[in-house]
Amino acid sequence: MSLVKPGLGYTEEHEWAEAGSGAVKIGITDFAQNLLGDIVFVELPRIGQEVDAGQSMGNIESVKTVSELYSPVTGKVTKINEALLVAPELVNSDPYGEGWIVEVEVNGDATDFVNRLLSADQYEAINK
Repeated sequence: MSLVKPGLGYTEEHEWAEAGSGAVKIGITDFAQNLLGDIVFVELPRIGQEVDAGQSMGNIESVKTVSELYSPVTGKVTKINEALLVAPELVNSDPYGEGWIVEVEVNGDATDFVNRLLSADQYEAINK
């Protein structure tokens, strides 16, 4: 059974989002990393890049496939997880912690943006 962390927002495309101070931290879910298998490469957006909710912002490559990473919010990338460039397997071992992917600065209250996404219960219900 995949771990779904309460208190985060989720997308149907298997990204999670956590509200911070003016920014939203984004990663892929435990469910997604289990489906993908061993992750071997993560293509990150560049710092300063504008991203739109629901649009691709990079790719994640596993031994099985390549999948697009979608932004759950609209804003500007302010941080990337550079550790993934040398250790992409962090997404497998700790998808909600050390395996985070980017932080996006949003125009408005980050909590409001995250609250518009699926709740943990809603995400679990669609992935049974």
